Amino acid sequence: MKPKYFALGALALLLGWFVFDSLSQPGVGDLRGDFQQVAMYRNENNTGPIIRVYAVTVADTLWREMRQYGDFMPHTKYGNTKVYFFRQGQPVPKTVQPGTVNFAPAFARNCLAEYEKEVMGNVTFQRYPLR
Repeated sequence: MKPKYFALGALALLLGWFVFDSLSQPGVGDLRGDFQQVAMYRNENNTGPIIRVYAVTVADTLWREMRQYGDFMPHTKYGNTKVYFFRQGQPVPKTVQPGTVNFAPAFARNCLAEYEKEVMGNVTFQRYPLR
């Protein structure tokens, strides 16, 4: 076998491995808990800090899965990402907004957890944050 064909075969295998590895990464769909995004806010500022706020329903209080869900959410350096988790079947905010209060206070008692990734990637996860 000529070295040229051997090198091309090795290159093809390497490229195939790269494609397979990049397409088989874990994601939100792999988590247990039947996560459903109900509301989302993202500011239109693309030059400064990008603020993202999400309201998500979950079937059960799977704390580890909630934190992993938050880790999968997009985050920008110097930005802020918040994810509020609510149990399915209970009242959930249909809209969220930026600021210190991200949804109507009537929904606060239904909030199971809050995930926040702050500036430079500092993560905070609180169970029952608004009680």
